[in-house]
Amino acid sequence: MVSCSLERLVEKIKTFSKFGDTGRGGVTRYSLSKEAIAARQEFKKRMEALGATVVTDDMANMYATIPGTEDLPAIMSGSHLDSVKQGGNYDGVLGVLAAMEVVETIVKEKIPHRHPITVVVWTNEEGARFEPAMMSSGVICGKFDKEAMLASEAKDIPGYTFGEALEKSGFKGDIANRMSPEKYCALVELHIEQGPVLEKEGCDIGVVEGVCGMINYEFTFRGQAGHAGTTPMPYRKDALYAAVKTIQYLHDEFDRLDSRLVYTTGKISAHPNIHTIIPEEVRFTLDARHQDPTVIRQVLEIINRIPEEVEKCQVSWKEAWSRKTVRFTPELVDFVEKSAGDYGYTHMRMFSGPGHDAQYVVDVIPTAMIFVPSLGGHSHCELEYTPAENCLKGTNVLLRTLLYIDQQQDLSN
Repeated sequence: MVSCSLERLVEKIKTFSKFGDTGRGGVTRYSLSKEAIAARQEFKKRMEALGATVVTDDMANMYATIPGTEDLPAIMSGSHLDSVKQGGNYDGVLGVLAAMEVVETIVKEKIPHRHPITVVVWTNEEGARFEPAMMSSGVICGKFDKEAMLASEAKDIPGYTFGEALEKSGFKGDIANRMSPEKYCALVELHIEQGPVLEKEGCDIGVVEGVCGMINYEFTFRGQAGHAGTTPMPYRKDALYAAVKTIQYLHDEFDRLDSRLVYTTGKISAHPNIHTIIPEEVRFTLDARHQDPTVIRQVLEIINRIPEEVEKCQVSWKEAWSRKTVRFTPELVDFVEKSAGDYGYTHMRMFSGPGHDAQYVVDVIPTAMIFVPSLGGHSHCELEYTPAENCLKGTNVLLRTLLYIDQQQDLSN
C-alpha cells in the first residue's frame, strides 16, 4: 500500500514554521499579514512546481489543482495557514501540508485518479486579526455578508479593514473561482484534534462525525458601588460575589448532565475594577458545547432558572451567538474509517468541539474531517505539538480517503 513520505512531510512542517516564528516553538501568523503572505507564496511556488494550476477567489481563498484523467468535478482537501497570536505549528497548517504531501505522492508515484485534486487554503479561519472566525469560507458558503466582512476592522491596526488588507495582499482573485458544487464534488479536511482524547485513548486517527452545537451567552450583574472599608457585609450589593455564586450554580448543574458536555466561563469583567471599591457591574460569558441538541436544551433550561436577583444584585443574560450541531457526510466518514483500517491504524469516531471551515462547506458539497492527536491536548499555544509519525498516519488516511472518493460514481450529502 502506498505511503506518503515522512521525510518530505517533516520538511514541509519545518519550512512553514518559519513564517511568523516566535522563537519559542510557535508562530504568530495573522491572516493577510506579511508572514501569512510569505506562507501563501511558498505554497503557490511548491504547488506550481508539482504541475498544479493555482487560482484565488474574491476572498483570497487559494485553489491549487492537478488534473485528473476525466472531465469531472475536483476533490478538495486543505485547511488554513493563518494562526492565533503565539499559536502552534500544526493548527490549520497541517491540513494544508498534508494535502500538499498527498498531491506530491500522487504526482511522484504516478497514482491514477479520475477527478482533479485541489488543495485549498481558506482565508482568515482564525479570526484573530479580523473577526469573525471562518470568515472567507463563511462568505462563499452563504453564512456571512461579504460587504460586512470587508468592513471588519483589524485588532492590531485601528481603522484598517479586511477589505484593505485583501486589496494589498496580492491574493484577491475572481469571484468566478469560488468553490461551487458544479466545480467540486467533495472536501476532506485533516486537522489536529486540539484536545486530549485521542492521546488518552491511544488512538492514531479521529474519524470526525461532525461539529458540536454550541451556545454563547453573556451575563450581566448590577449591584451598588461602595467603599471597601466602610460598607458592612450585610448591606453590600456586590456584583462580583453574585456572579461567582451564579458561576458555581451553573457548574454544579451542568456537571449533572452528559459527561461529554464542555462549558467555559472564558471572559469576565468588573466595573469599576478598583481594589478599594465594591464591584458595581460584572459581566461574564458562558460557552457550552455538545453534539446532542437535547443536552443543549437542558443547558438552556438551567440558565433560565437563574433568578432575576442574586445576592441583592440584578441579573440579566442574553445570547451572544449559537450554532447547531453539524454532521458530516456519512459516506465520506465511512471512507475515513475504512482508510484508517486499511493501514491498521487505531481509530475512533468523535465530534469536534472547535469550529472548522469544513462545517460550512458541508452545506455545499459532501465533506468529512480527519483528526490526528494533539500531545497533551495543547492547541492555540506554543506547546501545540503532534509527533511526525502521527502526522504521517493522518496524511496516509487522507490519501486513501481521496482515492476512495475518486472511485465513486456519485456522491451526495
